[in-house]
Amino acid sequence: MHTEHSRFPARALGFREFLVLTAAIMASQAIAVDTMLPALPAIAHDLGVTDSNRAQWVITSYISGVGLGQLFWGMLSDRFGRRRVLLTGMTLYVMAALAVGVAGSFEALLAWRFAHGIAAASMVIARSIIRDLYGGRQMARVMSLTFIVFIMVPIVAPSLGQLVLLLAPWRALFHVFAAFAAAVLLWVYFRLPETLHPEYRMTLTAGHIARAIGKVVADRASLWYTLGVALMFGSIIGYVGMMPQIFSTVFHRPTLMPSAFALCAASMGVASFLNSRVVERFGMRIISQAGLLIFIVMAGLHALVAALGAETLWTFIVLQGTTMACFGLIMANFGAMAMESMGAVAGIAASLQGCAGTFGGALIAALIGQQFNGSTLPLALGTLLCGLVALGFVLLAEGGRLFRPHQLAPGEPAAAGMH
Repeated sequence: MHTEHSRFPARALGFREFLVLTAAIMASQAIAVDTMLPALPAIAHDLGVTDSNRAQWVITSYISGVGLGQLFWGMLSDRFGRRRVLLTGMTLYVMAALAVGVAGSFEALLAWRFAHGIAAASMVIARSIIRDLYGGRQMARVMSLTFIVFIMVPIVAPSLGQLVLLLAPWRALFHVFAAFAAAVLLWVYFRLPETLHPEYRMTLTAGHIARAIGKVVADRASLWYTLGVALMFGSIIGYVGMMPQIFSTVFHRPTLMPSAFALCAASMGVASFLNSRVVERFGMRIISQAGLLIFIVMAGLHALVAALGAETLWTFIVLQGTTMACFGLIMANFGAMAMESMGAVAGIAASLQGCAGTFGGALIAALIGQQFNGSTLPLALGTLLCGLVALGFVLLAEGGRLFRPHQLAPGEPAAAGMH
């Protein structure tokens, strides 16, 4: 991964290993969401939860913790370096995962899940590491390639969760999370060097933090694309939280949920791969904004099908899968454009943007999920509304104009390649 525009030490791990390691760091956060889906009914039953909508809080409490935790992990990494803070966060992740597994009540489980999410928020440092090393379209491509590996988690995680449940009680899932994170922690310890340049290390005084926050909030792309990420993320987490109920209540086929989930997630992976192949040629704006327009059209069609009572298992898979494919064209590019001007304050920027995107997304997901009424209409309408509001934010970020040409960063090649 040693390129003209990369700043990675020559003796460090190679580009492919860096991609997989970065994806594994992020996957430590994601695996604790998608693997839980088959276990939600068992958790609710064992802990005395009678309202099936309440079981969704097992997901949203964790996501809320991830969002709030991002406020300080990135700042700490700006001061003390990426590597040390990441190792600390992952150690706490392992401990928190084990604590969730011994929770004696639903309320205690939610509290520990929130703490687990705060520890998992240390994974946001992976974005800062990528920003340390790459800029502009190269950064978008690296994020897309990382996202392709990362997307394998939702493809296989529900099936993994179902397999674990066949062999052991649901509490064993948290042992799996802890073991996976411990393995990634050792990989980071032995293979990942420090990536933060000494001149970018910040002293965490109130003045420095305030100036960095001002830069993040004042930048139009940073602000509005981050809010766009929150809406997109909220629509996806709302979908994830509803999946067990949809397949149990609407389609009466709960055993098909992992396979259908994998199909929809695979469409997102294919779109992310396509994005990684063409983003340097066409630019982040054209691809993400076109993806958002298609997202809105498909969500609107899904809402119409659901409102007419014409929803079937296959219409759900096709329409939701297409919507998620658009998500694969949107998220990495929105995130890259939000981070593009944040090089000198990458850690704080990743913290603030990650908190707004994740915690905001969790709140949106909770609002969507709690509307479940035995049909897919609340999900489809919620997704459509998220897309429309996100389009408004994009127009604010772009001065009212879509598909503006990408402005190259200083020193960025017109069609940079990575070798």
